[in-house]
Amino acid sequence: MTDGTVRDARPGDLPAILDIHNANIATSTAIWDTDRVGIEEREKWFRDRTEAGMPILVADVDGEIAGYASYGQWRPKVGYRFSVENSVYIAERFHRRGLATALLTELIDRAARSGRVHAMIAAIESSNTASVVLHERFGFVTVGRLPEVGYKFGRWMDLTLMQLTLPVDPTGHSVG
Repeated sequence: MTDGTVRDARPGDLPAILDIHNANIATSTAIWDTDRVGIEEREKWFRDRTEAGMPILVADVDGEIAGYASYGQWRPKVGYRFSVENSVYIAERFHRRGLATALLTELIDRAARSGRVHAMIAAIESSNTASVVLHERFGFVTVGRLPEVGYKFGRWMDLTLMQLTLPVDPTGHSVG
């Protein structure tokens, strides 16, 4: 990323994050919701993630939020406590500028340094080859494909599951 910085999100970034989120709901299969959300939902999401010690990052290009990334608990059962699901979203007009790469680089680094993430999972709509290729560049491997588990824009969608395994011992400490 040559024209911006990756930093921790602040509450004041939420309107821009909301705009990016809702644009993805309205125009893409990256988010499988069909109804736009309000600022209250993003405020709760922000509180929940930050209180759990999960990062929310933004790509800031000359003071404009061009994208965001985060990870959250993969599933709610305690046995999954070392597994997270990542999310990376870029505003359309900022595509192909290296912002997703910059955000995912920092997100993986934060996960590795936390000592609390062993498996980072990406759940990607299978025709989203740009996202699949992005994750492959970081060492994610495809671990499964769920055919026709989603429906949006009048068509069935497959879900590709990709995983990056980080070194963490069973007590949650960093290894290596």
